[in-house]
Amino acid sequence: MCRRFTTVSGLIPLITGLVAGLSVTHSTQAEYGINFPPPAADVAQEIYDIHMLTMQIATFLLLVVFSIVIYSLYFHRKSRGYPADQQFHNTWFGNWSWVIVPALVLGVDLTIASNADAVLKKVWDVPKGEKLMDVKVTGHQWWWEFDYLDYGIKVESRYTPQEQAGDLYLREVDNRLVLPTNTKIRFLHTSADVLHAFWVPELAFKKDAIPGYVTETWSELNREGVFRGQCAELCGTWHSRMPLVVESISEEKFQAWVADQQAIKVAAAAEAAATKTWSREELMAKGKTLYETKCAACHQLTGQGLPPAFPPLNGSAIVNGPIEAHFNLVINGKPGTAMQAWGSLNDLEIAAIITYERNAWDNRTGDTVQPTDVALAR
Repeated sequence: MCRRFTTVSGLIPLITGLVAGLSVTHSTQAEYGINFPPPAADVAQEIYDIHMLTMQIATFLLLVVFSIVIYSLYFHRKSRGYPADQQFHNTWFGNWSWVIVPALVLGVDLTIASNADAVLKKVWDVPKGEKLMDVKVTGHQWWWEFDYLDYGIKVESRYTPQEQAGDLYLREVDNRLVLPTNTKIRFLHTSADVLHAFWVPELAFKKDAIPGYVTETWSELNREGVFRGQCAELCGTWHSRMPLVVESISEEKFQAWVADQQAIKVAAAAEAAATKTWSREELMAKGKTLYETKCAACHQLTGQGLPPAFPPLNGSAIVNGPIEAHFNLVINGKPGTAMQAWGSLNDLEIAAIITYERNAWDNRTGDTVQPTDVALAR
C-alpha cells in the first residue's frame, strides 16, 4: 500500500506538468503572433512554408518520443514488478535501431533540405535578363542610406526618438524605404564603416553589408503594407537604433512619391545655390534640425558626445578654434575614426551645421557661416 501510494504521488508532478504544458500550448495557439510575420513576397512565402513544414515534423516527432517515454515510465516501472531487460542490446531492435533511427533522421533532414536548397537559390540568384529596379542600401553607424539609382533619389533613414515613436520606439524611422508592389527590385548592399545587415522578414532575406564590397539580393513585393526589420549584425553601441521600415505601395502611388522626392531635391538644390545672405537665426534654426538628424546619434543632442569614440562638441577645440579646421573635419571627415565625410551635403546644409555647432550649448564663437564660405573651403 505504501509503495502504491508513493508511485501515485510520484506521478502527480508528471501529470501536473503535462496539464500545464497543454495549457501553455493552447495559449500560444491563441496568440499566433509569435510565429513569423505573414510574408509579403512569393519567395518569402516559400521560406515560411518550409518553416511551417519543419515545425510540423518537429512537433510530430516530439509527440512520438514523449508518448514512448511516458508509456515506458508508467508501464515499465519497478513498482509494477517489471524486471529490467538486461539483454535489450542483443535483440533485433537493439541491434538495428542504431541504423534505423539515424536513417529516419537523415530522411527528415533531406526532406527539409531539398526544399530549402531550391528556395535559397531563388533568394540569392538575382533574375537575369529582366528589367529590375535598383536600390543601393548603405549601412552607417547608425543609420541607413537608400539610393534609388533609377530615379536619382537619396533617402536617409534614422530611428525616431522615443517621445515621438511611442510604442514603436526602436521600430520606427523618420524616412521609410518606399517600394512599389509587383516590381522586381535588386538591392545592392554595402557599408560605409563596419559590418551591418539588412533584414526585413517579410522580404525573405537577410544580407550583410560589408565595407568595400557590394553584394546583391532581390525581392518582389506582392502586397501593400508596412514591414519592419532591423540591422541584424552587431555594429556598435547603437546597434539597436538601426531599425528598418519598408513601406510597400502601388506602382501609381510610388510614381507620385518619386515625383514629390524629385521636386524636394530640386528645391533644396535651388535654395543652396541662391546668392542670399542668411541671417544667423535662420542658419541656427536650419542647423539645429540638421544636427539633430545627422550628428546627434554620435555627438548627442547636448553636444556631450560618447567619449572616447565620439568626442564632445561642447567646448571642443575644433569647434571653438580656427574655422578652417572645422570646415575640413565636416567636409572630409577623419580617416581611422568614426567621423565620416559629410561633403555630400550641399553648401547651405554644411554652413547651417557649422554655424549651429559654433554657437550652440556653451560655444559662443559668434561665427556666421555662409554657403559661399563652404564653397570656397571645398
